[in-house]
Amino acid sequence: MNSISVRALLVRGMIAGVIAGALALAVAYFLGESQVDAAIAIEEAHSHAAHGGGGGGEEEELVSRTMQATGGLATALLVFGVAVGGIAALVYAYALGRIGNFGPRATAALIAGAALLTVYVVPFLKYPANPPAVGNPDTIGKRTTLFFLMVALSLLLAVAAVIIGKRLAPGLGNWNATIAAAAGFILAIGLAYAFLPSFDEVGKDFPAGLLWKFRLSTLAVQTTFWAGFGLIFGYLTERLLVSGNGADARRVATPVG
Repeated sequence: MNSISVRALLVRGMIAGVIAGALALAVAYFLGESQVDAAIAIEEAHSHAAHGGGGGGEEEELVSRTMQATGGLATALLVFGVAVGGIAALVYAYALGRIGNFGPRATAALIAGAALLTVYVVPFLKYPANPPAVGNPDTIGKRTTLFFLMVALSLLLAVAAVIIGKRLAPGLGNWNATIAAAAGFILAIGLAYAFLPSFDEVGKDFPAGLLWKFRLSTLAVQTTFWAGFGLIFGYLTERLLVSGNGADARRVATPVG
């Protein structure tokens, strides 16, 4: 594979990641931050009540809430976009021409959809995001470890499903092989859900509606990011690979080995 063309894909992936991160930032700010503010208000009320209304438990903020909701959020999502966009571009460079007879845009959409499913949706269904005032501080390390374990399992099982589907295709046909591989993936994920520990740490006085809205907003942020990335990166790669980069483009589009 031509290194110059791979570099071109990497740059386009990072550009698409920044733009998708900006779109996700808008969703996070306008849809999610109000839920965070409401949860923080509940947390502060609990802290105030725990100290008998005297406010003795309050600590000085190292970073203001305004900075967290603006500069901090923007930095996190834009850096995330650059990093993840670059990784997705490298995956794209390997996958193009190897996962079926798909064009540049369709391949980008497939990779973005698969990333959303495996990196976020599957772990989210087992270990959903919690707002402030929800969750036991003593279990945060364990919960974080298990979440990333679920991400790793989801990715590995997805790769295994693709490999199995390709090996079954000559005998079963593409459609039946895809169904069999997907069923195996779902079964394996179901077993992981059953055997990995769960956590029910939502206080009885925490509003269920607020928890639901917060979790939907986090899902909306990730969906916006990956949908935006798939569309933007697909457009950029199609221009690179189809619209006039000649031999360089053909070398990227043709898998080696």
